[in-house]
Amino acid sequence: MQETITVVASSDKKNLWKVIGASSLGTLIEWYDFYIFGSLAIVISTKFFPPDNPTAAFLSTLATFAAGFVVRPFGALFFGRLGDIIGRKYTFMVTLLVMGLATCAIGLVPGYETIGFAAPILVLVLRLLQGLALGGEYGGAATYVAEHSEPHKRGFRTSWIQTTATFGLFISLAVIMLTKSSMSAEAFDDWGWRVPFLISSLMVVVSYFIRRNMDESPLFKKAKNEGKTSSNPLKESFGKKYNFKFVLLALFGATMGQGVIWYTGQFYALSFLQNVCHVDFDQTNFIIGAALLAGTGFFVVFGWLSDKIGRKPIMLAGMLLAILTYRPIYDRIYQLTDVTNKHELVDQQRIAEETVVKMYDDGSTATLTKTGDTIKQTVRVGAGTFFSIALLVFIQVLYVTMVYGPIAAFLVEMFPVRIRYTSMSLPYHIGNGIFGGLLPAVATYLVTKAQVANAAVVQTSAAIPHDRPYLAGLWYPIIIAGVSFVIGLCYLKNKNQNVQ
Repeated sequence: MQETITVVASSDKKNLWKVIGASSLGTLIEWYDFYIFGSLAIVISTKFFPPDNPTAAFLSTLATFAAGFVVRPFGALFFGRLGDIIGRKYTFMVTLLVMGLATCAIGLVPGYETIGFAAPILVLVLRLLQGLALGGEYGGAATYVAEHSEPHKRGFRTSWIQTTATFGLFISLAVIMLTKSSMSAEAFDDWGWRVPFLISSLMVVVSYFIRRNMDESPLFKKAKNEGKTSSNPLKESFGKKYNFKFVLLALFGATMGQGVIWYTGQFYALSFLQNVCHVDFDQTNFIIGAALLAGTGFFVVFGWLSDKIGRKPIMLAGMLLAILTYRPIYDRIYQLTDVTNKHELVDQQRIAEETVVKMYDDGSTATLTKTGDTIKQTVRVGAGTFFSIALLVFIQVLYVTMVYGPIAAFLVEMFPVRIRYTSMSLPYHIGNGIFGGLLPAVATYLVTKAQVANAAVVQTSAAIPHDRPYLAGLWYPIIIAGVSFVIGLCYLKNKNQNVQ
């Protein structure tokens, strides 16, 4: 897949940074739009799904969240083809508008109590539109920035695009917390949760006008002027054995493992704290937000480093570290939040007949609320425990930056200009959208199944219980990342396939 190498370096570095800034801003907004749904998963589960079974409603919400990931490869095919035929700029302007309109519409859908099963159906359709839009956005933005960049600085330049996914999640958490703090808990639960969705419309309008004034990629314009663009990028990418081999290698040797590590280190960490450890909603958002803020700069560090030593060793090292340390990290998080490991103080506060607050010597509290025969426990950890957990999440974010920081440059360089948008988008969005996007739902299901099985064992004493059932969900990312690590180690090359 070698081509004649044409170096197109920007003579105006200021203009190059405008390209990076404008591309990153739009992509950040799309990630914000996409992840605001996951960040509000617990609240959404009570609004759009039948309220009689909270666990089933939450799993249904996660499944709807995952649906947006599942359709991302179809968006990659549809918009990737457009991007290789008509251009990068116009294609990712369309994806921005589709994403923004779908996100705003989710904030306007009436709840289950108002329109019944039409509510989850409408939300699912809008979620699918979000997934299609994101499927076309990332490949376009990464390709656009890479094709403006100097080949020997491509890892550094494209790493700024990589920061947008984490910043998008961070901003979604920040907007939720600011919205929630600006009103009563009752108001937020009633209508305030819609505000973060509606805010998206303002951000999309700003980004659209910025992107409208951008120029087309110089490499694409050159290829188009010379008549070297592809008339059928889908057939050329996936119908030709030689090109399709690189698509499969990119998927199974890199993006599959990168996808599960990305979603474990950020989304599953959030879900684990809220649903397995029962840590307070606001505290979990602060913990994840602090870790993301501290770790995001390392996307650029590892992108820059990949220009020096290559993409492969950094990405594979991130996978290997995650495989070896996930279970110890999550076991430690669980032990830190488990109030049975803490010394309970004599004092306790009864707020109401159904609510009791217990206090512990490390500053943690546990609020027990009885509803019928069910007792719900919510834990607020003390300051020392808070920072310990934030550090453990930060370590996972470092793994994310190692596998994700260099991958845009890695994917761009695997494919020639004429089919680049299409060819790189599909393996990226299968690896992230399917293998990664399914992680919260699959991991939560595995934990729930292990806990139910353990409860049955305790009652019957018929078998040996699961060892630490709260860690059962981690087998999914560990196995997927392990397969990707082995394939990448054996078959990836630590050099550019196409430096144009």
